[in-house]
Amino acid sequence: MTIEPDSMFEPTDHESLLAPYAMHSRHSRGRRYPEGEHPYRPIYVRDRDRIIHSAAFRRLAYKTQVFVDQPNDHHRTRLTHTLEVVQMARTIARRLRLNEDLTEAIALVHDLGHPPFGHAGERALDQLTQSVGGFEHNAQGLRLVEKLESRYPHFPGLNLTREVLDSISLHSKQSMGSGENLSEEFPSMLAESQVVDLADSIAYSTHDIDDAIRHQIITSGDLRALEIWRWADERCEEVYGEDLVGKQRTRGVIRCLIDGQVGGLIDESRARLAGMRSTDEVRRQRSPVIALPSELGRMKSELREFLFLRVYRSEVVTKRTREGEELVGRLFEEIRRRPSLLPEKYHRPEEPFERGVADYIASMTDRYAEKTWREMEA
Repeated sequence: MTIEPDSMFEPTDHESLLAPYAMHSRHSRGRRYPEGEHPYRPIYVRDRDRIIHSAAFRRLAYKTQVFVDQPNDHHRTRLTHTLEVVQMARTIARRLRLNEDLTEAIALVHDLGHPPFGHAGERALDQLTQSVGGFEHNAQGLRLVEKLESRYPHFPGLNLTREVLDSISLHSKQSMGSGENLSEEFPSMLAESQVVDLADSIAYSTHDIDDAIRHQIITSGDLRALEIWRWADERCEEVYGEDLVGKQRTRGVIRCLIDGQVGGLIDESRARLAGMRSTDEVRRQRSPVIALPSELGRMKSELREFLFLRVYRSEVVTKRTREGEELVGRLFEEIRRRPSLLPEKYHRPEEPFERGVADYIASMTDRYAEKTWREMEA
């Protein structure tokens, strides 16, 4: 793949404050389709704006994060999760003198390829498309921004910078039948991409606790068995005092859980980045330059195991995700049986029909998938 740079990359005022290991816009490897410089928006700001204005981004508002179709307006969706990752990643990037604009764009795009019903929908589509390369949400995100979004007259997709495409491709486990070896084509991760990785992990683990307590799947008492919860609880007492109780205590502990992890990440990462003089040096490292301290990472792993056992595999979650997985299967098989049901824009003569079906279903929100199935049944 050949990507030509834009005509010129002028550093913005804030870029003069960036560390030498940060990604500067003037060093960008450009876009697939060359474009002139915008008079007042730097290249990564344009990436951010294109992602926000995409149809795929808007649909995240009605796609499952963990809890499918719950009768509670406060649980997270893919969109609210993405926004939480964005604000956390920007904070970390600022403290480490990384490129905030690039970090924000990467955070905004990181979940764009998720189908309806979360990982259950992804499993269903992967099984149904094995003959044409399978399905994986990161690879689907790349398809969206490179091919499927259609908003601009002079190129397909969003024509994002190479650095944002790198961030998607390096997480993809498969090319979904494209024949591309993505791991060879793209270099190792920039620090900005690594920041989003950890911000994503911190965000979903802490907000899944919040949502699980709200849905009465677990209690704060259950969490007392975890070392990381007790650690955050002690921090909460130091900040708010011993008199904080009930929901306010739980919310305070969750805030301290986030703040403590972000603070530890910044300190550990700053030490790992010390002395590095370029993005190439970052990419050559055998271990991540953005990381939690080892002890905090160990405690976080214990939390992750707890969430898998007590939340993600709970009957409340698995019952609805099973229903979502089955619905995706029924939609796929019905469209394959009746090809006229597939909208014209998803017919791509150069690709297998099943790939178009997967693209169409992956684009659906949870509620639109259910509405479409009801109409097919009628």
